[in-house]
Amino acid sequence: MTNEWYGWRDATERALYGPGGFYTRTDGPGPAGHFRTSVHASRQYAGAVARLLERVDEALGRPERLDVLDIGAGRGELLSGVLEALDAAAGAAAGGLSARLQAHAVEKAPRPEGLDPRITWRDELPAPGTLTGLVFANEWLDNVPVDVAETDSAGVPRHVLVRPADGAERLGPPVTDEDAAWLSKWWPLGGAAGALSETADAGPGAGAADTPSEPDVAAPEAGAAGAPSDREVAGLQGAGVRAEIGRPRDVAWARAVGTLARGFAVAADYAHVRGTRPPYGTLTGFRDGREVAPVPDGGCDITAHVALDACAAAGGTGALLLTQRAALRALGVDGSRPPLALATTDPAAYLRALGGAGEAAELTDPGGLGAFHWLVQPVGAEAEAVRLSP
Repeated sequence: MTNEWYGWRDATERALYGPGGFYTRTDGPGPAGHFRTSVHASRQYAGAVARLLERVDEALGRPERLDVLDIGAGRGELLSGVLEALDAAAGAAAGGLSARLQAHAVEKAPRPEGLDPRITWRDELPAPGTLTGLVFANEWLDNVPVDVAETDSAGVPRHVLVRPADGAERLGPPVTDEDAAWLSKWWPLGGAAGALSETADAGPGAGAADTPSEPDVAAPEAGAAGAPSDREVAGLQGAGVRAEIGRPRDVAWARAVGTLARGFAVAADYAHVRGTRPPYGTLTGFRDGREVAPVPDGGCDITAHVALDACAAAGGTGALLLTQRAALRALGVDGSRPPLALATTDPAAYLRALGGAGEAAELTDPGGLGAFHWLVQPVGAEAEAVRLSP
């Protein structure tokens, strides 16, 4: 395949998940050796997810069996941390949460050696409607492969083709059918922009009877200062305006939500919403902790920010969209410095508290991990029941 041309979705699928792909190979350090997620930044992240799981358990009336599903589990770090946090809270007592919990991990790579035996490892999502509890996807949707569109000199969106050997690109056929409809609704480019900009003035969902309801979006933290508005993006014409066609992520998220008979699905990812789409896309690569050119040869991660509002609409109704900063603060992750007096009365405790505050500050930094979005999608419940609303 190296000297042939492929759409970015197909090329990325092979590079990440094919034989010997970036996520499927058994040698090397795994994803954690190439990029740092919230899970790797601090154990406090797993602790926060454990507290969220406790709230889910309460909201669902403490069912006989409570499921937690981690999608894109890496080497199982998040679920291991969640179980440790629950154990530390004495949840293994008779009738306690740990005693009723069923932990599931979904990952293409083989099960890691030494993983907690309580974690069930699988390479596909469970069957629809089989879970009751929490589905959590930390930085999963950004690795669901997508095609890339770019406008030609006439402003027509075309598929971008890539050569896996070196990442060279060229324009392919025009974007049509379902992909064109997705761009027109969620990320207008060139001539496709007019229809959306006309309906945008009337508010979300106007102009189409079958338009899904919009999620609640936390602002202003949800978007970067100075990001282009819908109308500004719609006004961009000519060659070189790009977008990632997020329809496969909508489908993937709807399938993930569909595994729940009752409960909450949460996606945490770097994302943008319709008012803050970047005009030239976000496709990039990561290798050895550094951002690199996205070459789909299996040697680097390939990722792009998520149009998370589109995923929310695909997942159902009643969704809540907020920043990670807001979500983690609601779950008790506090980056405040400990009182200085503690340094005098208990220096060791002060240093521990100071280290914890530093980790919490990294997780909630509005210029870093705190700017990530959380999508909370309820099934048979209300999003407000887990008390994350900003």
